[in-house]
Amino acid sequence: MKRIKNNISILFLVLATSIASAQIKFEAKVSKKTLGVNERLRIDFEMNQDGDNFVPPSFADFDLVGGPNTSVSNYSRNGKRSYNKTYSYFLAPKKRGKFTIKQATIEIDGETYKTFPITIEVTAAVNKPNGETAASDVAEDNIHLVAEVSNASPYLNEAITVVYKLYVSTETGVSNWREKDIPRYNDFWSQNIDIKGLNVLEGEYKGEKYRYVVLRKTVLYPQKIGALKLEPLVLDITVEVPTNRRDIFGRPLMTKVPKVVTAGSRTLNVKPLPEQGKPSDFKGAVGNYSFKVTTSKTQLNATESLQAKIEVTGNGNLKLFELPKLTVPSSLEVYEPEHQENIRTNLGGMQGGISDTYTIVPQYKGKYPIPSISFSYFNPETASYKRITSDEIVIDVLEGPTASINNTENTTEGVKQAVNSNTNTFAFIKTASNWSSIKEEQFFKSTGFWSLLLLPFLAIPLAIVVRRKTDERNADVQGNRIRKADRLAKKYLGEAKKALGQKEAFYLALEKALHNYLKAKLNIETSDFNKEKIENLLTERQVESNVVSDFISILENCELARYTPITQVTMKNDYDKAAKTISLIDKQLR
Repeated sequence: MKRIKNNISILFLVLATSIASAQIKFEAKVSKKTLGVNERLRIDFEMNQDGDNFVPPSFADFDLVGGPNTSVSNYSRNGKRSYNKTYSYFLAPKKRGKFTIKQATIEIDGETYKTFPITIEVTAAVNKPNGETAASDVAEDNIHLVAEVSNASPYLNEAITVVYKLYVSTETGVSNWREKDIPRYNDFWSQNIDIKGLNVLEGEYKGEKYRYVVLRKTVLYPQKIGALKLEPLVLDITVEVPTNRRDIFGRPLMTKVPKVVTAGSRTLNVKPLPEQGKPSDFKGAVGNYSFKVTTSKTQLNATESLQAKIEVTGNGNLKLFELPKLTVPSSLEVYEPEHQENIRTNLGGMQGGISDTYTIVPQYKGKYPIPSISFSYFNPETASYKRITSDEIVIDVLEGPTASINNTENTTEGVKQAVNSNTNTFAFIKTASNWSSIKEEQFFKSTGFWSLLLLPFLAIPLAIVVRRKTDERNADVQGNRIRKADRLAKKYLGEAKKALGQKEAFYLALEKALHNYLKAKLNIETSDFNKEKIENLLTERQVESNVVSDFISILENCELARYTPITQVTMKNDYDKAAKTISLIDKQLR
C-alpha cells in the first residue's frame, strides 16, 4: 500500500513539472527603474512562445530613440526544446518625474497575454550616465555621411565635383543602405559618374581612423551666379552595433539599428565672369581649350565638294556653348554643318572635343579665301580671357565656268545658282487631236450664256464698294505703315514662334531673325558687327534710343539664355518684345 502511494506521488510530480514547463510566459523587463534625465532606458518584451499581433505601450512620457529590435533564440538541449523571442526598445525620458509604462499585449494560441505595468523614476541629469549605451547613440557617433565639394567658390560654368562618402567606424558595421532622397541640382548642369562596385577604403574622419565607401560622384556646372544651395543626400541604413552580450566564442553579439543619415546641405558662392577684358565674340566657353579650322582639300574642280571643320578640344563646359560660324564667299555653296561630340566626363569635368563639319561646293573657277575665325574662352585657372584665331585658308578651284560676277564678296550664307533649263528635257508634245464631241449643244440662250451676260452688271456695285475700301486703306498712311511693320515682324519671327518652349532652338531662331531683319532693312552684313556698331547704326538712322536699347537687350538675352534656365513665360515675353521692337524700328527708320 505504501508503494502505491509513492508511485502516485511521483506521477503528480511529473505532471506538475510538465505543466510548469508548458506554461506560457510574456513579461516586460527594463534595464533600470531609476535613471537620470540624460540617460537612456532599454525595455525588453520577452516571450517563450511565438505569438501574433504584438502591441507595445504608447511610451507617451519618453522619446523613442531606437527599436524595435527583434531577437529570437531557438535551441534544444538534452532533448528539451527552448524558445525565446524579445522585442527591444530604447527610450529617452522627456522630463523628470515618476512615469508608468503601461501594458503590452500579444496573442499566443488564441489567447491574449499582457505584461505588468512598470513604474520608472527619472531624476536630475547625472554627470556620468551609467548603464548600457543605447544602440542608436552608438550609431549616431560612428556613422557619418559627408559631401566633399572640390571648389566652394567657382566661376559661372566652371566645373566642380561633389563626392559623397559614408564613413563607418571600425567598431560598427552597415548591413544595407538605400537612397531615401536624391538631391536635385536645379541651378546646375549635372552628370553623375558611374561607380563600379563599392570598395571599402581606409581613411580618417576628424582625426580618427574610419572605413569609408564612395557612394556617389557628380560633376556640376553652375548656371547662375550668387549663393546656390546643394540639396542633401539622405540615406536609410541599417547599422550593426555591438552589445554587451557575447557568443560562445567570446565575440560580441551585434544588434541592428535602423538609421537615417544625411550629408547636409551645402552652399556655393558662384562668381560671375569678369567684364573687364571680355572679347566681343565670347559665347560662354569656360575651361582650357585649343581651336583649329581645317579643310579636307584646298584644290578641286567646280561642282566637287570639300569639308571644312571647325573644332574645339580641351577641358571645360563643352556641351554648353556654340562654335563660331563659318564665313565663305558667295560662289561657294555651303550646306548646314554636321555637329559631332566626343566628350567624356570624369572628376575633372567634361573632356574631349566638339566640331562642326561644313560641306562646301564651289560653282566657278577661281581662288576663294575662307577668312580667319576667332574663338574666345575664359580660363578659370588664370582668371583671364583667351582668344585663338585661325589662319586664312584659300580654296583654289582649278576647272569650271568663269563667274560673271565678283565671287570674292563674303557672305554668311551660300547663294544657290540658277538652274539652266535643257530644251531637250521633254519629249515631243502633239499640237492637234482628232477628238470629236460626244454630244453637241448650242451655247446661245443656254444657262451659261445668260449667266455670263448678266455677270458684269452684277459685279459693278461690288467693284464700286471694293474700290472705295481700297482708296480708304491707301489714304491711311499711318495704318499702312503699322500693318507693314507687323507683317515684317511676323515674317522674321515665324521660326522663333514655332520653337516656343524649346529654349535653345527658340533663342537661336530669335537671334537669327533679328540679324536677318537688319540685313534686309539696312542692306548690311551683321556677321562682322558687334552690339556697339549695331546700336550706332540704328541711332544714325533716327531710331529712338529706348527702342535701340530694347533691340540690344533682346540680343543679349539670346546669348545669356543658352547658359541659364529659362521658363516658358520668359520666352513668350522675349518673343512679344522682339515683335514690338521690330515693328517700332520699321516705323522709325529714316
